[in-house]
Amino acid sequence: MNKITCFGEVLWDNFPNYKIIGGAPLNVALRLESFKNNVSIISSVGEDKDGWEIIDYLRKNKINIEGLQIDEKFDSGIVNVTLNKEGSASYDISYPSAWDNIKITEGIKKQVSESDAFLYGSLAARDKISRTTLYELLKLPVYKILDLNLRPPNYSFELLLDLMKYADFIKLNKDELDEIISGMGAELNNLEASIELISKTTGTKTICITKGGEGSVLFFDTKYYYNYGHQIKVADTVGAGDSFLAGLIDKLLKGKSPQIALDYASAVGACVASKKGANPEVALTSIAELLHDNN
Repeated sequence: MNKITCFGEVLWDNFPNYKIIGGAPLNVALRLESFKNNVSIISSVGEDKDGWEIIDYLRKNKINIEGLQIDEKFDSGIVNVTLNKEGSASYDISYPSAWDNIKITEGIKKQVSESDAFLYGSLAARDKISRTTLYELLKLPVYKILDLNLRPPNYSFELLLDLMKYADFIKLNKDELDEIISGMGAELNNLEASIELISKTTGTKTICITKGGEGSVLFFDTKYYYNYGHQIKVADTVGAGDSFLAGLIDKLLKGKSPQIALDYASAVGACVASKKGANPEVALTSIAELLHDNN
């Protein structure tokens, strides 16, 4: 069992007909816990009904909330989610939210220092207070995982590049990769060349690119590993990349080979995309069936 701390936004995803608890770091945390890891979340919620419901939900799902702050000034986070005909999501993210106001404490520094891995994203760095706290935590000697998770207009290229330089592991999707490469002033049509440019620029040795239904690529210890995806009926893509990342982290930290980890992660992500919402229940038998079908 690995001890993993996730930093960033916890919030409510508002769909046209319903709302559910989400936020990329929280989605990853919940899936990691389902794989029998010891998972903590560092974030902030408002002192409101939405916040107390998030706290209750995290307790029920066995997430350590010692690092979850309650903010008297700002409301709990809200995201209005719109889905297109293919199930792909676009997001309207409320600002400011409680998770923009995560304050540094000795308690959360200790929590991160004692972890096997620390996961963070770019969205939680959009405002000064949470960004300052994140940078303090990034100074600590722990394995750092960056889920780039770009949500315009909540970032600058300079911020993204700086956050990447702290990471031991970067996960991003193909559109995000193209945006980063463009920001670097490069014109590369080759996926591997793009990955190697990021690795050289940031000093990051492990990089994973997801390509939706076309699969994923993992650059690990100077070698490449590929998965070509699964044929599924997509319900929506919300949280699929987060669960993919959780599956990949889980297997890599438990010492599985990069190819086994990538294949497992791809099956997990596909299972989530076949269901509604960011955090549906996924049976281990469903993951095993997809893995078997691809062999």
